[in-house]
Amino acid sequence: MERVIIFDTTLRDGEQAAGGTLNVNEKLEIARQLEKLGVDVIEAGFPISSPGDFEAVKTIAREVRAPVICALSHANPEAIDRAWEAVKEAKRPRIHIFLSASDIHRMYQLKKSREEVLQSSRDMVAYAKRYTEDIEFSPMDASRTEPAYIYQILEAVIKAGATTVNIPDTVGYAIPEEFGNLIDGIFKNVPNIGKSVVSVHCHNDLGLAVANSLESVKRGARQVECTVNGIGERAGNASLEEIVMAIRTRKDFFNLSTGISTTEIYKSSRLVSQRTGFPVQPNKAIVGANAFSHESGIHQDGVIKKAITYEIMDPKSIGIPASSLVLGKLSGRHAFKERLAELGYSLSEEDFSRAFAAFKNLADKKKAIADKDIESLVAEEQRTVSETYHIDRLQVTCGDRGIPTAAVRLVAPGGKVLADAALGTGPVDAVYKAINRLVKVPNKLTEFTVNSVTEGIDAIGEVLVRIESDGVTYTGRGADTDIIVASAKAYMNALNRLLAVKKAG
Repeated sequence: MERVIIFDTTLRDGEQAAGGTLNVNEKLEIARQLEKLGVDVIEAGFPISSPGDFEAVKTIAREVRAPVICALSHANPEAIDRAWEAVKEAKRPRIHIFLSASDIHRMYQLKKSREEVLQSSRDMVAYAKRYTEDIEFSPMDASRTEPAYIYQILEAVIKAGATTVNIPDTVGYAIPEEFGNLIDGIFKNVPNIGKSVVSVHCHNDLGLAVANSLESVKRGARQVECTVNGIGERAGNASLEEIVMAIRTRKDFFNLSTGISTTEIYKSSRLVSQRTGFPVQPNKAIVGANAFSHESGIHQDGVIKKAITYEIMDPKSIGIPASSLVLGKLSGRHAFKERLAELGYSLSEEDFSRAFAAFKNLADKKKAIADKDIESLVAEEQRTVSETYHIDRLQVTCGDRGIPTAAVRLVAPGGKVLADAALGTGPVDAVYKAINRLVKVPNKLTEFTVNSVTEGIDAIGEVLVRIESDGVTYTGRGADTDIIVASAKAYMNALNRLLAVKKAG
């Protein structure tokens, strides 16, 4: 079977989702997991956009060896130079150049003629070719561009040395049949198209990113650009797990394959969710909590008798573990380590000891520990490692007749202990005001969400917050059996992300 190249842009386009900012270590951690997942290309970032992004791309290029490491670049020499500087240590580097092609973008954004865009596209591909053989070019907003002009650009950039030509549905405007016809037209009307891989990059504004991508694959495209959990700007990108599992599950229809190790999908999804702070909605295809749940009695009966009656995929094929261990306060280190391994976690001895201590603490509060509890616990411990400020003590007073009051003690850089108290409209508001008095970083709380990790009165509560500072959104997550503590951890996590970005800038 022919193979479809999976180009993952979680660390570039995915990170552009509002509030999805990642630091260098988080990007590297995700890149290493993408390598385990088996993606062919990692678009590690946009080096010219910021010093932090440049450093992240450079680190990933040096550390992650199996996939192609790609850097995005404007169509100008300075950006291309910067992209090459970031990826030159990669085992297989790629430079990805983009330039708007649609009349809408040219007239209102670039203020350039078609001839100028064509010339710049050709010249910049030739310029980048001096650095590496692997050059990708994207005529941005291709789905709203006259096809004949797209053909002209593609022929020119392939002649200049582009080895991959990507057709972006930048604003999620296309309908599958229409987008498929564009791909057909490219194969029929670009004379030298056989010298380049045809790629697609679809956005989900109309909920059609996966459908458009699969239609393109059916018409001959052999690279799909996608993100884990479908995250990205606005409504997001084509979802990697949906693309991969559609091709795998319907081999009879596509007669194609990918190099993805599907048993790493679930772990990749959870890691990206934890690091970006974007929860996976329960009804999300493939990786949502309800994807393999059956409420209907008819469905339950069918699945018990023969799973294939209502499950077209085996949950184990994407790495969802089937637990046989019940963990509790009497469970030892060995049982906990074995369960972590089954869930896909490989922790250092130091990290394991810290996680085990947290597990024992949780076991004193909960009779039975579920897999979701363990995942939340490990994520919480990993969030704690990279803190600037750490919550040391927290006490609140509230009630229907009292004034909500919070006292907070933080450990600051250098081990300095800070403490203060504040009044609020409620306990969480009082906690946040007390923290703000200590950290003193202006910000605005824009979102506050509470979810239960599992069922029951003793469930861990997970809190997600988004804060805004200087027009940039930062996401924080926290988990605890005490929802006020979880709220404080989430807010502190968001503030620490904000402080890390300001420090790097």
